[in-house]
Order: sequence, then C-alpha cells, then structure tokens
Amino acid sequence: MAFNLILFYLFAAIAVGTTLLVVVQSNPVHSVLLLIGSFIGLAGLYVLLEAPFVAVIQIIVYAGAIMVLFLFVVMLLNAPREAIVRSSMLESGATRAVGALLALAFAAELAWALTRSRTLAMSHAGDTPAFSVPQIGQRIFQEYAFAFEATSILILVAMVGAITLAGRHLSKNDQGHNG
Repeated sequence: MAFNLILFYLFAAIAVGTTLLVVVQSNPVHSVLLLIGSFIGLAGLYVLLEAPFVAVIQIIVYAGAIMVLFLFVVMLLNAPREAIVRSSMLESGATRAVGALLALAFAAELAWALTRSRTLAMSHAGDTPAFSVPQIGQRIFQEYAFAFEATSILILVAMVGAITLAGRHLSKNDQGHNG
C-alpha cells in the first residue's frame, strides 16, 4: 500500500510538473515534448487506478499519434518563440475575478466527480470490471457505430483542411522567395 502511495505521488508530480512547464515554456517544440511527459504521468496514474486499457490508450493514442501530429504541425508552421506580453487586461481585477470563479467552478466539479466515483466504486465492489476490452469494443461498434464513423469523417475533413491551409501558406512563401 505504501509503495502505491509513493508511485501515486511520483506520477502525480510528473503529470503536474510537466504540465506546468508546458504552460510556461516559450519554445513550442519543448512544450509539445513536455506534454508527452504529462501524458506518461497520467498513464501511470491510470495503471494505479487499475485501468490498464485506458493507460495503454493514453500512451498509444495521445503520447504517440496525437503528439506526433502536434509536433509535425509546430515544425511545419515553424512557429517562433512566444513573446512575453504585458497587458493591462491581464493584470486587471476583472480578469482575476473571472479566473477565480473558474477555479472555484473547477474545484466544485472535481469534488463532485470524486464523490461520484467513490459511490460508483462502492456499488461495483466485488463485481467484474464494468468495462473490459471486449465490452468497450462491442459498445463502440454496436451502440455507437454512427458516432464513431461520424467522428472519423470529421477528423479526415479536418486533416484535409489543415493540409490545404498549410499548402497555401507554403506556396505563398515559395512565390515570395522565387520572385
């Protein structure tokens, strides 16, 4: 039990630390690479929650595929370092009040989710897992087949649009250098 607690604090520190570094980092490539560390910390937390399927999906889908796309887009667009902007709007009392309200709303939502998960865990104590890999597959491809296919078409359209926009941007830059 003590070993699990140590692992929890380790993975939580990795997830929170790398996420904070993503936010304060000025280099977008470093931010993307640090986000992978955050996803790995989350995957470790999922393993501790005895959700190995979600942990593996976290690594394969997010840390693997999605982050490779993010890194590709950042390098394709050659995003410059972010300049630090000092604004009176960022330092105003109204902005801080909205931020405080959002933080309170997030804390209330987190407390609600934790109490709900404890209630659900107590009701399923001793039962078989609520969602095994075959059950997840059956639900995706039977009950949610239309939503699954619609999402894949939406992602395909978004990819074609991003490639088209990037192609236009790159062709304008090439014409300026050749002319």
